Amino acid sequence: MVLLFVTGKKNGPKKLNERISLRPADKIPYGHFVAYECLPYIFPEARIITSPDEPGFWDSLSTYDGGQAYIVVSDYFSATRDEMRRMIKFASNGNDVFVSTRSISGAVSDMLNCSVYDYSVPSFSQNDAGELIAKDDSLKVRMRAPYFEDDSMFEYPGRRFSSGFTKVDNTIAEEIGEDERKNTNFIHLKCGKGNFYLHLAPLAFSNYFLLYKKNIRYYEMAFSVMDRSASKVVWDEYFMSKDVRVRRSGNGSSSSSEDDGNSSSNQDKDRNWLAVLLSYPALRAALLVGMLTLLLYVLLEMRRKQRYIPVVAKPRNDSLDFVKTIGRLYHDKGDHRNLARKMASYFMEYVRATYKIPTGNMDETFIKTVQYKSGVPDYEIRSIVSFIKYLDDTAVISQVQLTDFHRELENFYAKA
Repeated sequence: MVLLFVTGKKNGPKKLNERISLRPADKIPYGHFVAYECLPYIFPEARIITSPDEPGFWDSLSTYDGGQAYIVVSDYFSATRDEMRRMIKFASNGNDVFVSTRSISGAVSDMLNCSVYDYSVPSFSQNDAGELIAKDDSLKVRMRAPYFEDDSMFEYPGRRFSSGFTKVDNTIAEEIGEDERKNTNFIHLKCGKGNFYLHLAPLAFSNYFLLYKKNIRYYEMAFSVMDRSASKVVWDEYFMSKDVRVRRSGNGSSSSSEDDGNSSSNQDKDRNWLAVLLSYPALRAALLVGMLTLLLYVLLEMRRKQRYIPVVAKPRNDSLDFVKTIGRLYHDKGDHRNLARKMASYFMEYVRATYKIPTGNMDETFIKTVQYKSGVPDYEIRSIVSFIKYLDDTAVISQVQLTDFHRELENFYAKA
């Protein structure tokens, strides 16, 4: 886990990369690679993609169908009133909109009747040398009971980068999450047949936070509020665009009056430039030939052509991909026993789903039944069952034991 979060020269001191990315493709500490890669586990039946499209004009989502999820993670949720109306309409048709951000626009605040205050600025204290040092710059969050059975506090020593609600309209919203100061940071609003969720701690889904201790549990609970049977899940990249922020802040309009004042002169210059260009007979003839050639090319390309046969991709085993992803994460952390337990859970789920054999009591009858239905020798099944029982009686598993257990499971799946 440490190697994932360091940068620098090979022989020099390694330093934590503190750049806050929030992007699903970044593996740095404050990127969201882990959160995005684990989405197939939360939504096992969904097609999961990223999208830079403006809300309501998606190529991958339908604004009329239900059973879809739209996820936004950004520093500043800069939605306009029109964009909010389109997202709320999308949610009201039976979809989920999940927004995790530190700051919201005035349009969002007005339409959801809430206000936000940034708590992420750390306080400072002075040491003996007279230097200012930040304190309390760590994130602590939890889900609120009785909406969640587990109301444990999840924390990590990284950046806070979070906010809290100073006003929530409880007639339309439920407060389902908070920080260590009991400031609400997660609300749920019902929109017709769907839901709108607003979360104010985007770094709670960062690589650093999720891989720290058992914080992956917070991710599972937070995303479990959405419909797990969703057919499409889109991770938004529109609100992460720098151009969008510039457009929202109005920086691009400061010179509009000057441009308007000179628009006529610019048009005159354009016309004069074109007139000068066409004043040369040879150049005018060359342009004419070029245009005719282009027109001829377009007409020839408009002829009917045989459509190619598309290549049908082999269906992916999303469950197996998820197991491999989680396996790599836990293997990098050196938590061999936890990884072995997850491998054992997958084995038992495979036996239950494939052979319809209960795994509550893995005794001699269980071994014989699995051997009969799978055709795998009973001594191999007996070795797997013995190691699973051994996991409950030990606290430490070596890498060699984990490797042997993995080899036995692979042999079983290959023969079954």
